[in-house]
Amino acid sequence: MKQITTSQELRSYRDTCTGSVGFVPTMGALHEGHISLVKKSVAENDTTIVSIFVNPTQFLPGEDLDAYPRKIAADIKICELAGVDCLFMPTTDAVYTREEPAICAPKIKGYILEGYHRPGHFDGVLQVVLKLLNLTRPTRAYFGKKDAQQLYLIQNMVRTLFLTTEIVPCDIVREKDGLALSSRNVYLSPEERERALLLSKSLKRATKMIIEGERDAEKIKTQMRKILSPTAIEYIEIVDRDFNRLDEIEIDNTIILVAAKVGTTRLIDNMWV
Repeated sequence: MKQITTSQELRSYRDTCTGSVGFVPTMGALHEGHISLVKKSVAENDTTIVSIFVNPTQFLPGEDLDAYPRKIAADIKICELAGVDCLFMPTTDAVYTREEPAICAPKIKGYILEGYHRPGHFDGVLQVVLKLLNLTRPTRAYFGKKDAQQLYLIQNMVRTLFLTTEIVPCDIVREKDGLALSSRNVYLSPEERERALLLSKSLKRATKMIIEGERDAEKIKTQMRKILSPTAIEYIEIVDRDFNRLDEIEIDNTIILVAAKVGTTRLIDNMWV
C-alpha cells in the first residue's frame, strides 16, 4: 500500500492508475462502517484510494475539531488489511491555501436539518469533497447513508457541476444492539451508550408503524419523540429522497431522520423506507 501526503504525489500516482478507480474519503478513526465502504470499493474497482483527513472547514466554532478521534497507526493497518492500494493522509496546508474560492451549499437544502443546526457545515463538506474528487478523479466514490443529507448534497454537487464520478451510497452498519457506528461513539460513557440506543429504537418504532399501515408522518414523529424524550432532541424529520418534507410516508421514497445529544455527544441516525 502506497502512503501519500501531498497533492502532487497523489496526482502523479493517479496518473499511473489503469482501469477503474474507487475512492473512499474518511476522517479516520476507522470502524466497521468505513471498512464496509473500502471492501465494496476493492471489490468493484481495479484500484482503491482512501483518504484520511480531518477537514477543519466543516467544523463550527466550539465543535470537536481538536478532540476528534485520531488513530493513525491503527487506520494504516486497517487499510493495508482491507486491500487499499493508496492511502492519502494530507496536512491542512496540502489541501488549503490562503486564497480559497467559496464553495457554498444550496441555499435551502444545505441549511435545513443538519445545515440548520450546523450552519456552514456543508459548505466545508462540499469544499473538501470537490477537492478530493478532483485530485483522485475516481470512477466511483463511496459514501455512507448514515450522513444522508451529506450524501444528497454531494450527489447534487456532482450532478450540477457535471462531474463524472459515480457516487455509490452504502448502507448503515450497526452494532449488534442497533447503535449506528460512528467515530464519535467513543465519547459515550457506558450509561450514555445505553441512552444512545434510543435513536435506533425510535427508528425501529417508526418502521413498525409503517409496516402496520401507518402513513401519517406527524403521528410517527410523535411516537418517536416519546421514545427519545430522555435525550436532547435536535430534530426528527421525515423527507423524501430529495429532502422535501413529507406529510405522508411514500414507500421507497422516504428517509426518517433523527439528531439528538446524549450527554455532550451529538448523534445522528436515519432509516430509509
